[in-house]
Amino acid sequence: MTKSFLSGAGRKDNGPMPSDAIETLAKRHLIQPWESLENLGGEARTILDRAENVYLYDSEGNKLLDAPAGMWCVQVGYGCREIAEAMANQAMQLAYNSPWYSTSGPAAELAARIAEKTPGDLNHIFFTTGGSTAVDSALRFVQFYNNYKGRPEKKKILARQSGYHGSTYLSASCSGKERDKVYLDFAKDLVHHLSAPLPYRRPEGMSIEAFCDFLIEEMEQKILELGADKVAAFIAEPILASGGVVVPPPGYHKRTHELCRKYDILYIADEVVTAFGRLGHWFASEEVFGITPDIVTFAKGVTSGYVPLGGMAISEQIVSEVSGKDAKGAVYSNGYTYSGHPVACAAALASMDVIEKEGILEHVREIAPYFQQSLESLEELPLVGEVRGEGLMACVDCVADKKAKNPLSLDMEVGGRIDRHCQERGLIVRPIYNMCVMSPPLVIKKKQIDDMTRILREGIEITMDDLEREGLWHRDQVA
Repeated sequence: MTKSFLSGAGRKDNGPMPSDAIETLAKRHLIQPWESLENLGGEARTILDRAENVYLYDSEGNKLLDAPAGMWCVQVGYGCREIAEAMANQAMQLAYNSPWYSTSGPAAELAARIAEKTPGDLNHIFFTTGGSTAVDSALRFVQFYNNYKGRPEKKKILARQSGYHGSTYLSASCSGKERDKVYLDFAKDLVHHLSAPLPYRRPEGMSIEAFCDFLIEEMEQKILELGADKVAAFIAEPILASGGVVVPPPGYHKRTHELCRKYDILYIADEVVTAFGRLGHWFASEEVFGITPDIVTFAKGVTSGYVPLGGMAISEQIVSEVSGKDAKGAVYSNGYTYSGHPVACAAALASMDVIEKEGILEHVREIAPYFQQSLESLEELPLVGEVRGEGLMACVDCVADKKAKNPLSLDMEVGGRIDRHCQERGLIVRPIYNMCVMSPPLVIKKKQIDDMTRILREGIEITMDDLEREGLWHRDQVA
């Protein structure tokens, strides 16, 4: 018997599907990332119809400023004709090739171009399908590397609380957001988490310098506890993105890098969010934080989000140790059907062209201070504990009490409440429990930043009124 999924909900006269039909099908069949199964089928997420520059338009025609840039990724904004045409042209010329026995011009050209931008000698590029598979591939390469070198016991991975590295088994195991791990399994014996390097919630009375010392000592003690001969890699986002835009204390990156060098541990910089302009540079590790990792992962902004693509860059030194005439027949047997997909690589090349032609990296470095200062003005609100960030990424951390810095007891809802009020007024934010995260398209202008801050302020103020009316929070309890 043939199933008729579209019965009563399909297109009319072969035209665009109406929004009520989209909502019906989404409720009936679609499971989206981080879906609450308790409410599965009960409601659909905002239905988007089109987009232009830094704005989205929903199915009702409402214009929404896209403060999260999709998911940290729409660098050059929506409706970029150069990227769309590059994709279409490549699809007509060569829509796909199997990376198992062939390659394409776009893949080879993009690998060379990315190698020009990476830190130090990270000149070998491996393409994946996105950020999760990029991180997974990097971790599998580390395992391969140590097996090859006759060190099968050197497999432990150091990561951080509040870090996020993806949704594959290995990458999710490295993520340190505990509320993302309910009812799922992880490689707990393989991954060991260190404290989140969040200065805002350091112990009361501890200086930022002392907090950095604590973090470094904790990392070294963990290495010694596990045994340096057992620890293979340290994986770290330069800025912990979905963990709340956590900017580690000054000197932290260099000191963790030095520990990795001291104990022969590979340093993986997870730049899935920070690469391709988010902090005003192609990659942040060297230009912003002064370190040269052994491996860098990237995704998201590499194509400006127009089509999925990810990858990792590996240093010449590391690759030279497992390749060449002494490679003993070794094969890094890891890959994906869509590794180096020609259409995706063409999109990435076009995106890089646009970034260079329009001076977008320079624009980010110029406008970032205004972006940060504008959002920092929200700290005067009783509900806002801290606004933190760097480049074009920032987080508004809401607390019940500014002195205690404690998230609200209903923190699972506060960010969502603010987002709903903002969306009604023309702004989408990224709600994460008690936090709101902003990472707009890199082409955002000052007037749009002003609009973003104004609407976000209104959303927070209305949320405060809601919480007081419901007896869940009171202004007079704020220190």
